[in-house]
Amino acid sequence: MLQITRSFAIAGAVVLVGSLAACGHNRSAPAPQYSGGYSGGYQTAPAYPNNPAGTEYGRVSNIEVLQGRSQGQTSGAGAVIGAVVGGVLGNQIGKGSGRAAATGVGIVGGAVAGNAIEGRNNSQEVQGYRLSVQLDHGGYRVYDVSSPGDLRIGDRVRLYNGQISRL
Repeated sequence: MLQITRSFAIAGAVVLVGSLAACGHNRSAPAPQYSGGYSGGYQTAPAYPNNPAGTEYGRVSNIEVLQGRSQGQTSGAGAVIGAVVGGVLGNQIGKGSGRAAATGVGIVGGAVAGNAIEGRNNSQEVQGYRLSVQLDHGGYRVYDVSSPGDLRIGDRVRLYNGQISRL
């Protein structure tokens, strides 16, 4: 009977750890950073070597709204609180060495879950715009900006050193 109880305690601990791990945040690529004005974008086509001044002309072909979530910073308090709660819950399972194992698993799982919850609560919405410019010479440029300003689709623009200005 004691062996069956331990088996259920271990199985329960494994399910608990798996559930807590599923609550964790999957870290993906960092959210795009937006800077003020029209600079800070990236180019999808190379600059033309036959234009020594570096000035290009074109039209705004598209303006997209970008939305995403920036990852929140954690202080470690969520991990500590989660470890304490997980340890207390793990200590309630089993007897003897099974109790010690369940307590250890509860501490680790609680710390992971607490840190993930704190990070999720500290995240915030990031919004920006992606400006696409069709160049007169057939090229194409894309810039990520915090605000499109007064630019609209179809506006003639000048591109100089990564800056966009309306003509």
